[in-house]
Amino acid sequence: MQIEEAHLAAEPPAELAGVAARSSVRWKIFWLLLLLSSINYIDRASLSIALPMISAEFSLTPAMEGVLLSSFFWTYAFMQIPSGILVDRFKSRNIIGIATIVWGGCQAIAAGCFSWIPLLLTRLGLGIAEAPIMPAGAKLAGAWLTPNERGRGATLLDGGAPLGSAFGAIIISALIAFLGSWRLAFVVAGVGTVVVGIFAWRYIRNHPSEHPGVNRKELAHIVADQNARSATRAQTQAVPFRQLLKDRSVLFMFMSWACYNSVFYGLMTWMPNYLHKAHGFDLKQMGGATFIIFMCGFIGELFGGWAADKWRAAGTSPNVVMKAMFSSAGLVAAIAILAVAFVKQPVAVVALLSLALFFLRWCGMFWGVPATLGGQARAGALAGAMNFCGNIVGVIVPILIGVIVQVTGTYFLALMFFVVAAGCLALCASAIDYRERGLA
Repeated sequence: MQIEEAHLAAEPPAELAGVAARSSVRWKIFWLLLLLSSINYIDRASLSIALPMISAEFSLTPAMEGVLLSSFFWTYAFMQIPSGILVDRFKSRNIIGIATIVWGGCQAIAAGCFSWIPLLLTRLGLGIAEAPIMPAGAKLAGAWLTPNERGRGATLLDGGAPLGSAFGAIIISALIAFLGSWRLAFVVAGVGTVVVGIFAWRYIRNHPSEHPGVNRKELAHIVADQNARSATRAQTQAVPFRQLLKDRSVLFMFMSWACYNSVFYGLMTWMPNYLHKAHGFDLKQMGGATFIIFMCGFIGELFGGWAADKWRAAGTSPNVVMKAMFSSAGLVAAIAILAVAFVKQPVAVVALLSLALFFLRWCGMFWGVPATLGGQARAGALAGAMNFCGNIVGVIVPILIGVIVQVTGTYFLALMFFVVAAGCLALCASAIDYRERGLA
């Protein structure tokens, strides 16, 4: 902590004094994090795309397919809190570099598997390696961005989910078709991930004062806000993690993220099948509709972060901004999905789901909340705990939706589940106090 405070107080290098324009390294870092999170989702989707070929080659039963598809989330969910603690202890830059290289390696090694058990182990490894990326990004947001920039930073960090979901099927399918082998496609994807991981490690720094590309004006811009709060932080200590877990706002943050992921993961896993079975979409129509819907989510995520930052920069209280935007996101998503249950026209269904994803993805701004509620010293662990809650539902919800559809024979009650989850998101998010606490 003393080292970090020394960075905050340090004068920028004298040779940068004459630079006229403010550099923008902080935004390049978060665009790089967007690329990493997109690759994260592309690599997750690779097994789903290649599964028909893998299943035929390995003679898999549907039950075995289900185990393979869910195995990623077993380790990904349960590594969230430990990975957040590692980020707080060993710094974001090193964790991001190591994690990306390891998960790329797991993706490439999967190409050499000739039975389902080794393939399962690579998926478990992929879940472990990908787990630290989001907590590390949340920690970087606290170090690199001012409060009026964290909305955009958080949505860039989280924007890889809809962007990777939109492009993942296209990229992996194209690789398989071009190379004529799912194994070669996995190797290319894995090696590409390793290359990006090495570049990310070389470019990212834990603090702006450590980056050679940050000039005097950018450092002053970032440090000014941190110095304004440093006097308060100097008189406080990092709050014990166990104490944070008793905080009402922290608990509602966990519940909000779980509700949000109940809707997003549910739609991500079941929406293509729903469009096919309930509305008769063929493979081409299903792929096009899925791309449109998730791209609307990506656009909505960027818009939400921009709008929140502009609103806060105009002097509006963070409580008003975040409560209004998160509550609106949940309510609009709930209304749009409710309408889907009663609409028969395919174009209207796609439009309503696009609307739902556009607003729902505003919740990517939640990645800026852990640093606000727990302070920079606990941002990684708190973000990991939040994502643990969100990914536990990632394990449960797809199975639950399958049971509902199988028992009822329709998707109506499944859609009602999404409506209730989106409504609960709006309620839980409105119960959080988003004001800065001045914690270390």
